[in-house]
Order: sequence, then structure tokens, then C-alpha cells
Amino acid sequence: MSSAQQLRFLALGDSYTIGHNVEIAERWPVQLVERLRGEGINISDAEIIAVSGWTTNQLQEAVKTTAPQGPFDIVTLMIGVNNQYQGLDIDQYRSEFVDLLHQSVAFGKGDPSKVIVVSIPDWSVTPFAEGKNRAEAATKIDEFNAVNETEVAKVGGRYVDVTPISRRAEYEPHLLSSDGLHPSGAMYKLWVGIIVPECRAAMSGR
Repeated sequence: MSSAQQLRFLALGDSYTIGHNVEIAERWPVQLVERLRGEGINISDAEIIAVSGWTTNQLQEAVKTTAPQGPFDIVTLMIGVNNQYQGLDIDQYRSEFVDLLHQSVAFGKGDPSKVIVVSIPDWSVTPFAEGKNRAEAATKIDEFNAVNETEVAKVGGRYVDVTPISRRAEYEPHLLSSDGLHPSGAMYKLWVGIIVPECRAAMSGR
């Protein structure tokens, strides 16, 4: 297979997708590509559009500005933690998320089965949340995730729930990076383990 026939991967998101506070090689989209290459899959480096702190609206604007040129064989979308953290309206989140979801489908050759939505992790279990209302944050995160899971099901996309893994950080501190908030490369590796099967299915058209 020539380089021109390499599979292409677009990752849209925020701090979790760009891998805030970890080395580039530890970012989950980068680990994902390396895992797939290890399985003999010819895939190009991930094209990542993500910045720490982005909300759905900011990601929308960045996608417009960046204008990634599809088609892509895999598109991942992971966004919403900053909407929740900033107390933004959940209905606004739904509207902006749906727009991003439709854009993701368009990038993925118009095929929703090539789009993988990844759930919002739960930061309430981290040391960063000390002194904050942890229970309220966890409940809100579940509510935002209910929105993104529902909407991706409506279009026929794929969904990967990494939130339970993120909650293990309460008892497994090695799953967090040195800032006590963002995941470590070890947590991202666990995410990749459950994202990879959906990537295989997306690439094979299942």
C-alpha cells in the first residue's frame, strides 16, 4: 500500500485529545495510531484539532478556521468537559455538539459509522476537585454524556465510554499526570484499548 493509500484519522476535541501535560507520544490519538500500525494497519499520523479549555463553540470556530480536508477514514469527537465546568447551558451544548457531529460525519466520507464519539471523563475524582462539589460535578458530567451518547446514536455513529476508566483515578493516582487533573499516558493507554475495536470496525465498514 502506498503512502497515498494510507488511512487518515482526524481527532477533534479539547485538553484530553491534545494530551495536556503529557508527552506527545503519550497523547491517546498518537498512541492509537501506533497501536494500529502495530497491527499492520497503514495509517497516517493523527490530524488533531484540539486545545485545552475549548468548549463546543470554540471547537466549532476552530474547525471552520482550520478547514481540514477530508475524507477521513476515522473521525473522533470528544468535547464538552469545559461546557460542564463553566456551567454552560446543556441545551446549548446539545445544539453545538450536534453541529460538530454532523461535521464529523461529513469529514468521514458522509458515513456516520466512521465517527467515534468518546465520552467526557470525570474530573470530580481528581485532586483538582478538592473543595469543589464533587457529587454535583459527577452528576452533570453524566448528564452531558447522556446528551452526546443519545445524539451519536441518532446518526448511527459509534460511542466509547471512557468515563468509568477516568473514575479509577480516585484510587489509582498513576492514572493522572503531574497536574493532578489531566490523565497520564497510562490512562490514555487504557482508553486506546477500548477505542481500537471501534476503529477496526469503522475501517472495515462493519
